[in-house]
Amino acid sequence: MSKTAFLFPGQGAQLVGMGADIVRAFPKAAQLFGRAKAIVGFDLQAICFNGPEDKLNGTEISQPAIFTVSAALLETLKEMDPSLKPHVTAGLSMGEYTAMYAAGLMSFEDALKLVLKRGQAMQAAAAASQGSMVSILGLDEPKVRELCAEASQGQLIVAVNFNCPGQIVVSGAIEACQRAAELAPKYGAMKAIPLAVAGAFHTEMMTPAAKNLEQALAGCPLKDPVEIQVVANVSADYYTNAGQIRQGLVRQLVEPILWQKCMKRLIADGVTKFYEVGPNRVLTGLMKRIYRKADIVNVSTLETLQALKA
Repeated sequence: MSKTAFLFPGQGAQLVGMGADIVRAFPKAAQLFGRAKAIVGFDLQAICFNGPEDKLNGTEISQPAIFTVSAALLETLKEMDPSLKPHVTAGLSMGEYTAMYAAGLMSFEDALKLVLKRGQAMQAAAAASQGSMVSILGLDEPKVRELCAEASQGQLIVAVNFNCPGQIVVSGAIEACQRAAELAPKYGAMKAIPLAVAGAFHTEMMTPAAKNLEQALAGCPLKDPVEIQVVANVSADYYTNAGQIRQGLVRQLVEPILWQKCMKRLIADGVTKFYEVGPNRVLTGLMKRIYRKADIVNVSTLETLQALKA
């Protein structure tokens, strides 16, 4: 039996203006933004629609913003086609919370509270450390590990985001990341792109954030996956119960994100149709690099939603 998967983007997918068109066209989307404002305590809608860009890009803002826009697009998609339901969901890093919401494992309010807490905790941990991230293009995993070994010079630098063939993100101390970017051509890299992030995400530098998040998750109601499966970033296996989900969401702050393996797992398990639901087209681009023939539909704007009905 062919299966359908809903995919949700994480931090980095944000862009000024996201969600504005669907809020104007769909009352349910507007209501969701109203609920979000009451939860986060600031006008998330205004920042999503109007920026400024530097404010939207802040970790503590971009994460709840992307979650809310993705949830609004999801609800609009369900309204337009009630028969469209996923067999499995997956989200890149922060997007895993949207995947939980889409699978019915946590409420919108609880998921948004966790995402807000996560963004704030990561921002605080980043401010207390000196970390950075660099996207390395054109190298395989063994070469990236060699690059990290030379660039470290006793400092932390590790491969943390395995996004697609030829795109691996390294994370660690600022100086080590700078050295990695400078050394990358020596190892045959096409490009080394420093990322506009606050710190060394998915490394041990985020341990304080993981501890804060662990406490928040302990008090959050979570259901066991039953009808819709969710694949875990840190293992590329399916979550089996709420306790495992809590562990996985904490682990992904300090461990690598295995997105390429997650997508290959879904393809191997019979997923033939993918929907990227959220701002931008990040996951659509990654999927085309992972499996060129993948049938993936991008749902990021009113235009893309209307195209589904055409």
